[in-house]
Amino acid sequence: MIEELDATAEEEQPSIPLDKLTEIYIKIRDTRQAKARAFDAEDKLLEEQMQMIEGQMLEICKRNNASSIRTENGTVIRQVKSRYWTNDWDSMYSFIKDNNAFGLLEKRLHQTHMKEFLSENPDKLPMGLNVEREYTITVRRSS
Repeated sequence: MIEELDATAEEEQPSIPLDKLTEIYIKIRDTRQAKARAFDAEDKLLEEQMQMIEGQMLEICKRNNASSIRTENGTVIRQVKSRYWTNDWDSMYSFIKDNNAFGLLEKRLHQTHMKEFLSENPDKLPMGLNVEREYTITVRRSS
């Protein structure tokens, strides 16, 4: 697969000089970052306003001992949301193993840790492990 990427890269030579492509890339990246910061700032204000309104809605539902209230513009639903976490992973892993409750874990691999494990243990390749590699580009500014 890597050989295919090399062959493709050799066939497709850009008509714009690499230095110009780099300049354009950095300008686009900077513009995206500026727009993302502006969006994040505006979105944070909107989120704070929504949280304030949600607090008022929760208080109204509580006062009326209601799990939902229908209005002309929509229905407000009050529900209990539960979140679970642990501060003792060793005990949690033991609990999961002892109860054969592996469904309590999310099914994903920590990418950095898997890469480190494989580099330290090249002879221990887990069954069913898939690896996808692709070339990427990183652009750094000139100093």
